[in-house]
Amino acid sequence: MKAAILNGYNKNGCDLILKDIPIPDVGTQEVLVKIHTAGVNPLDNMIIHGEVKMIVPYKFPLVMGNEFVGIIEKIGTGVSKYSVGDRVYGRMPLTKIGAFAEYAAINQNAIAKVPEYLSDEEAACVPLTALTALQAFELMQPKAGETIFISGGTGSLGAMAIPVAKNYGLTVITNGSAANRDRVLALGVDRFIDYKTEDYAEVLSDVDYVLDTLGDRELPKEFGILKNGGKLVSLRGMPNGEFAVRTGMPVFKQFLLKIAGRKYDQMAAKRNQSYYFIFVHEDGAGLERISEIFAESHIEASVDEVFHLDNVNKALAKVAAGKSKGKTVIKIAEQY
Repeated sequence: MKAAILNGYNKNGCDLILKDIPIPDVGTQEVLVKIHTAGVNPLDNMIIHGEVKMIVPYKFPLVMGNEFVGIIEKIGTGVSKYSVGDRVYGRMPLTKIGAFAEYAAINQNAIAKVPEYLSDEEAACVPLTALTALQAFELMQPKAGETIFISGGTGSLGAMAIPVAKNYGLTVITNGSAANRDRVLALGVDRFIDYKTEDYAEVLSDVDYVLDTLGDRELPKEFGILKNGGKLVSLRGMPNGEFAVRTGMPVFKQFLLKIAGRKYDQMAAKRNQSYYFIFVHEDGAGLERISEIFAESHIEASVDEVFHLDNVNKALAKVAAGKSKGKTVIKIAEQY
């Protein structure tokens, strides 16, 4: 099968290499999926740059790609939840990524059936970003009627986080460029802030929760709009000691990350706030909940541009450039 391979970390970035490799064997609890489409994420470029090797130390050569949509072609002897022919999607397990390939073997507990109304391209927008949102809200434990600010919510994460937040009954505020205003308002945003004409740090205060997608340069401002005792979950800040303990890392990594994330913990401590770093993990049960939310509300998934696998490096470059209006998707197999 054809697959996009990373042969080693490069802090300046590097091209993936397309190679023919064997179709993976299927374990007892695994299914073999013929992949139709795969989502491309900032995480893919972070892996290439070596930015997450403290969290997941990958071995090379590495088949890249973190989320997929496809059809089950074979099941392991212990698989009971799925059958050959099911259309499924998922976030690949942290230690076994590989969605930029024609086939992948994945544990049955990491996948869910795709809502029927979504095309393969639309469905590829969902697993990683929707699970990120869901796992962030699980840390926040919000109550209906409370308020959340999603920083830079006009990208692919916002497209998933906004409807999930509305499903929790939250009042949602986000910021971005005016060109994306109508699109995110249609997703359910209650207040949109045009970053070119307003500074959210000057017009917001006492927000219950912040979902940070921008990282270090914005975190001081985000803590500033958060209420006393509020919770901030970051996708782009530094992992901290709490994250290391929560994810069961070895003691030496807990110590290192406690030091690495100390700056943000200190910011939070000034007003009894909580800082959480999130690195989304596979979760079939969570994805089943996402599928239910999508099926009930017929949420639209925002596809920006579709590339073929042969152009995987162009897709990664597009994501690295930013200013996306939705998810960049790789088509690997034609729809059935």
